[in-house]
Amino acid sequence: EPLQFEQSIEKLSSSAPQDSSFRHIHIKLEEHEPTSLSTKELILKKAKEACKWNHQIVITFFLKLLPVLEWLPRYRIKEQLLGDVISGLLVGIVAIPQSISYSLLASQDPIYGLYTNFFCSVIYFVTATSRHNAVGSFGVLCLMIGETVNRQLNLAGYGDGNSGSPSLMNSTLPSNWTAICDRSCYAITVAISLTFLVGLYQILLGVFQLGFIAVYLSEPLLSGFVTGASLTILTSQMKYLLGLKIPRKEGVGSLILTWVEIFRYIQKTNICDLVTSLIALAIIVPVKEINVRYKDKLKAPFPVELLVVIAGTLFSYYFKFEKQYNSAICGSIPTGFQKPTIPDPHLFSSLAVDAVPIAIIGFATTVSLAEIFAKKHGYTVRANQEMIAIGMCNLVPSFFHCFASSAALAKTLLKESTGCHTQISGLITSGVLLLVLLWISPLFYSLQISILGVITIANLRGGLRKFADTPSMWRLSKVDTVVWWVTMLASSLISTEIGLLVGVCFALLCIIFRTQRPRATLLGKVNDTEIYEDQFTYKQLSSITNVKIFRFDSSLYYANKSYFRSSLYQKTGVNPSLVAAKQRKAQSKTKANLGIQKDSTAVAIPPIDMHTLVIDCGAMQFLDTVGLSVLKEMRHDYRKIGIQVLLANCNPSIRRLLQDGGWEIETGNGELAFHSVHDAVQFAESQYQEQHKDSEEVGAAFVDNEVQNIAEGPNMETAL
Repeated sequence: EPLQFEQSIEKLSSSAPQDSSFRHIHIKLEEHEPTSLSTKELILKKAKEACKWNHQIVITFFLKLLPVLEWLPRYRIKEQLLGDVISGLLVGIVAIPQSISYSLLASQDPIYGLYTNFFCSVIYFVTATSRHNAVGSFGVLCLMIGETVNRQLNLAGYGDGNSGSPSLMNSTLPSNWTAICDRSCYAITVAISLTFLVGLYQILLGVFQLGFIAVYLSEPLLSGFVTGASLTILTSQMKYLLGLKIPRKEGVGSLILTWVEIFRYIQKTNICDLVTSLIALAIIVPVKEINVRYKDKLKAPFPVELLVVIAGTLFSYYFKFEKQYNSAICGSIPTGFQKPTIPDPHLFSSLAVDAVPIAIIGFATTVSLAEIFAKKHGYTVRANQEMIAIGMCNLVPSFFHCFASSAALAKTLLKESTGCHTQISGLITSGVLLLVLLWISPLFYSLQISILGVITIANLRGGLRKFADTPSMWRLSKVDTVVWWVTMLASSLISTEIGLLVGVCFALLCIIFRTQRPRATLLGKVNDTEIYEDQFTYKQLSSITNVKIFRFDSSLYYANKSYFRSSLYQKTGVNPSLVAAKQRKAQSKTKANLGIQKDSTAVAIPPIDMHTLVIDCGAMQFLDTVGLSVLKEMRHDYRKIGIQVLLANCNPSIRRLLQDGGWEIETGNGELAFHSVHDAVQFAESQYQEQHKDSEEVGAAFVDNEVQNIAEGPNMETAL
């Protein structure tokens, strides 16, 4: 049978206007019949649906898995092609130098960065629901990949900069490693194995619809993480700008240790690299700022990075920077594609944990950017399909010498601002990269590494600018600002992976602390309305005589039960245990003074300025068994001193728990909970008036009886 609830509705009796009492009409509210299936029935239903295969289901399955089959036939060439071609060309031009520079960040050869951006653009074109995301190498992910790769290189016995065979001492290479490959070969082997796991994790998250994990990465947390990672990237690139050959520091405190090494070897700075870096910075940063400031007036941003790369390559080649000044250059970059390879399964056990934060950051960035631009342009994206898409962009390319990728904010903004309509733009970008891979890449032989470091640092401006946003963030939310600073400091001073974990844990602790000590207040009534608001926030609110209305702005559960009880006693000014103790003490004292053992009518009871306590449960999302016990104990304690407790604004789940927990039965008046504070207040006032009226009638009858006894007294004496 459906659960039934009773709510008393008070109406002023129109038949007797001189009578101020209320009459109560109880209305039974019935819930709908439960339609939810049991766990067993739900599993059987899903299994039956999965086993039903027909022509239409197969078509729908492939349309969802490959969204390109759905939107490509409806592609409007005349309206959309020009914008897609222009944006694709511009993103491709920007992607060329970034692909090469981010390869250094991931501890890989430049060719692998070009592979990564090419393959992921093609696969995302087929599998994505977002029309504007630009995928490819992302600075934060490249940093995390580089840290993992360098750690595995050190474990395998490769020293920093050692391009030959690994040292057999302290080496952890698999016993079946038949062919000894050099440092570059082992680095890409680690990277593709890591990328395979990242893609596998992301696909599984999408298939099992576990995208809710991303909700724990709040915007302040992600912003602080990106800023902390930006500081680490900036530090790691400084040695290239100065031309220093120092080992890359990994692990806890790598940022500080790297700066210590930089200042230790600062006298060995390569002047040619330093001058080149300063000139490149002086050109790239101002032009990028001009592109941002006048983006509405410019038809397309000026490709300053590509021009600096071309100019730097020419100067390095004709003035022989490598031979004359010992400048580090990219070296030989092969053309074409290498044979596909299989990720090394022997590395999976040592890389499984490292792949988790990379997978989470990758899909969180991709999904958030997809949703932002979808909302801006009025279309929808499927978050789970986006996770599968970016997972495919990592899983499949891992067989083609690629490292992990995700959507990149800078390239996505460029893509959207230059007229992109669909992922045809991504296909054009991959075409530009294909030209570089097939014919142009050898021309970058003489490109200085310092220029690549400058390009990487110049692209950190967005993350570093977040420092300027912290004052306004502090004014809006101090808790979010603290989360930002904790995550940023942990990501930069400890490590990126630990920093992300610290940020998530600290953010969750902040949420727990907020629910453990929420705001608690008393409510007052807005005159001539049924609105009740915080007495400590708003002025000109009237208090209800002898009725206290208490609101607790959080769910009531085991972690905040003590705070609920203490704040309730503090706000109402009535601690039932103390009042009951005072009553017992006064009763005992009166009995001792008067010598009365049973009659307690003459006891001086401490006055209490309320007869009803109304608890506004509107902010309570849930109530656990501990919270229910607290409410029942509190009601029992208040009842001892003559105060009734009423609940208001309870949601259906709390009502159900109250009924199952025996609240309605123990109340005794047939009331489970009221649907509004005003209903509870009216009920309390009407009940008090009825009790007061009954007391007056009893008192009047007692007086009349005493008067009659006094009047009959002399006659009885005469008769006697």
